[in-house]
Amino acid sequence: MEENKGKMTTPDYIAREDKYGAHNYHPLPVVLEKGEGVFLWDVEGKKYYDFLSAYSAVNQGHCHPRIVKAMTEQAQKLTLTSRAFYNNALGEFEEYVTRYFGYDKVLPMNTGAEAVETAIKLCRKWAYKVKGIRSGEAKIIVCRNNFHGRTISIVSMSTDPDAYRDYGPYTPGFITIPYNSLEALEKELVHPDDDVAGFLVEPIQGEAGVFVPDDGFIKKAYELCRFHSVLFIADEVQTGIARTGKMLACDHEEVKPDILILGKAISGGMMPVSCVLANDDIMLTIKPGEHGSTFGGNPLAAKIAITALDVIKDEKLEENAEKMGVIFREEVGKIKSDMIELVRGKGLLNAVVIKPMNGKEAWDVCMTMKENGMLAKPTHEHIIRFAPPLVINEQQIRECVLIFEKSLRECVQ
Repeated sequence: MEENKGKMTTPDYIAREDKYGAHNYHPLPVVLEKGEGVFLWDVEGKKYYDFLSAYSAVNQGHCHPRIVKAMTEQAQKLTLTSRAFYNNALGEFEEYVTRYFGYDKVLPMNTGAEAVETAIKLCRKWAYKVKGIRSGEAKIIVCRNNFHGRTISIVSMSTDPDAYRDYGPYTPGFITIPYNSLEALEKELVHPDDDVAGFLVEPIQGEAGVFVPDDGFIKKAYELCRFHSVLFIADEVQTGIARTGKMLACDHEEVKPDILILGKAISGGMMPVSCVLANDDIMLTIKPGEHGSTFGGNPLAAKIAITALDVIKDEKLEENAEKMGVIFREEVGKIKSDMIELVRGKGLLNAVVIKPMNGKEAWDVCMTMKENGMLAKPTHEHIIRFAPPLVINEQQIRECVLIFEKSLRECVQ
């Protein structure tokens, strides 16, 4: 099979995936084989700007040399022991990441969905062990149009039919409210049964189309939770690690979540790494044998994550995301196109709402951008998310805005 690799073209690779792989994704028809910084190259050697960043997993840029070095060095020593034994890298990571974000304890996992599941379990343990809610009665408030992952429990709290349809029976214990509604949140927090344990929220709803809540929503929601002895749980898997111009999106309103969920860019996109952070009164409710993961906290992940977080601070990627995001939104706002309905975002997590014209929709705009050397992906049909690696510079941002403008123009010709 490898002998034929050099003869294969983009349609060949796509056909092979289509034949042998499950059809649970609908990718743009581009086959990538190399990445560096803000760029990707396809199998024909064409170069593209990456404006998806693997859904914010490669905030530090593709194949960052420092992270690659940390990975290869550790991979030659020890990759996995399981938590049946101690290893010499995990404690270093635990000390580093708890000090980095200001928590007593961390529980390492692998994927973002696993971290969300861990946070749910922590919240419920705390509800029964500390708050005193009746066993099996703890409720967690979630928001409409959320995206927290794909497990059965997580899709049970989804309002997206594509995410939850035909996966029932569903996990009980979730209360759904409109996003960005303090009135709806307070109504549920004063529930007469007093069985609400937590409020799980994305500071910015990424998959919903980079929906940014009103200024003050996160802070006031946190204060309401604190007043009613309910845990404020922030899913910062997509919005964290400098993506929005702060280390965490919650930092914009100086909120420190009771439970913080991280993933994606905590590894710089090198491998699945996630974690949940909380203080002792919450974290120590889970005892030995009550939760775990074979790969969670492996030495390879530990070393990679330390370096990935070092890169964020050393290269001042928070500040760069803030500056470049302002430029992006300002320049896109100057584009004269009837296809642009709205531009929104924070830092380098942005979205443009596209108005269909002449039979062309957001997908067609993305296909045209691909031809012009820029990769982005629609979400919810009419929204394009723009989220490049945080190492992008001003010249590159301006060039990409011109590519977007050109692609819009070509779509309506």
